Amino acid sequence: MLGLKLPTDPRWVNIAEKNIVDILIDHAWCEQKAATSCITFIVKYPDHTQLVETLSPIVTEEWGHFRMVLRELEKRDATLGPARADNYVVQLKKHERTGDRRERQLMDKLLINALIEARSCERFRLLSLHIADNELKGFYHELMKSEAGHYLTFVELAKVYMPEKMVDERLEQLLIAEAEIIANLELRGDRIH
Repeated sequence: MLGLKLPTDPRWVNIAEKNIVDILIDHAWCEQKAATSCITFIVKYPDHTQLVETLSPIVTEEWGHFRMVLRELEKRDATLGPARADNYVVQLKKHERTGDRRERQLMDKLLINALIEARSCERFRLLSLHIADNELKGFYHELMKSEAGHYLTFVELAKVYMPEKMVDERLEQLLIAEAEIIANLELRGDRIH
């Protein structure tokens, strides 16, 4: 369903489990950035009624996830700390076309957000299946389902504003680029991406 071309290195989940507080901190910031990204879409494209109506509840959902992760940090006597750069997202956004038609730019932005959700979903699945903490297993299982839904939402929104064939072709190009990014990123157990 997600179409990712390269699965996460299986060693990632073992490293992540040993750094679960760092993973939770990074995860909190990912949720905050996801909410902010949806707000940015709404601000930039207020005339796109379906986009505004579709993403408004996702803002609330992502912010709720942020608060849920904060509670997990509190259980571990940990604090949020400063935001961290997400090299994966930085690299992925380099594939966004600029200076093009507004709708084509919107398509790229939506598809890049879809890929971020897809990779998060895949990583949450790994955590839900393989970490020892049963409470966090359930926590990540629920979030995995949410991320999968967001992936589909972003792809479907792109198809509202651009022809389906064009969206599918561009998504395939971005999936190939995303796999290359994953292949070349340092394997870190303190980051979701």
